[in-house]
Amino acid sequence: MNHLTRNDYAGALALLASLTDQIAPGRSFGLQGVQALLEVVPAEFATLSECCLASGHRRVSGLPGFALSGADLESFDRHFYTHPLVGYHGVRRGQCVRRISDELSMNEFRRTALYADHYRRIGIDRVIALPLLSDGRMLVSFVMNRVGLDFSERERERLELLRPHLAHLYRIYGESSATPATRPGAEPVSNHAQPLPRTQQTAQLTPREAEVLQWIACGKTDADVAALLGLSPRTVQKHLEHIYLKLGVETRTAAVMRAYARTPGLH
Repeated sequence: MNHLTRNDYAGALALLASLTDQIAPGRSFGLQGVQALLEVVPAEFATLSECCLASGHRRVSGLPGFALSGADLESFDRHFYTHPLVGYHGVRRGQCVRRISDELSMNEFRRTALYADHYRRIGIDRVIALPLLSDGRMLVSFVMNRVGLDFSERERERLELLRPHLAHLYRIYGESSATPATRPGAEPVSNHAQPLPRTQQTAQLTPREAEVLQWIACGKTDADVAALLGLSPRTVQKHLEHIYLKLGVETRTAAVMRAYARTPGLH
């Protein structure tokens, strides 16, 4: 059901025209976008979140004065792959604006480790995300955060009306500066799984088994791989058992070494 009014459509057009005039190469797309979205849908705070799906690290930008502490960022990163909106937009490649409440009831959400460890600490219990880019490597979204009253269906539709146009503007003005987000001092992490060398042994693996082994080679845990590929941890474990058998090894480390033995620099 469409809850939008003529004023909603007119307001969206005016906002996009104003935003296009303000954004220029070298200026902060995130800052301008956040300011524009807060004029459409009120929230405690909003951010542009650029997430590397391989490492789980993020670069987060918002209004001047906005800051999440290092502990806040770490508490989010600990539960990155179990976040319902990362699952919807990053893993399942959902394209529409989505609320956490579209994935979980409030009672279910409040029972999660993500809520207990992160959202409760920052005083937020309502979240909505507007995806700009999801290509299997990077997930880029505007994320709006609120306490108490959930985002309404009309507010979700207002954001959805803007979504394809904001995604287009991001490709023009924001994407060139998007890099996998890491904390200061962190080692660079590959933002995609390295392809398996084509050998007689790896040729025996199914496409799914190859994907699993590629992510294992990036240092992912069974739970990480499950989230990335939309599987259960138990299914990942079964794939690993088949990989061990086909490669003639008994551990994940040995499997990676056997598969990448001819590829310099991978251990």
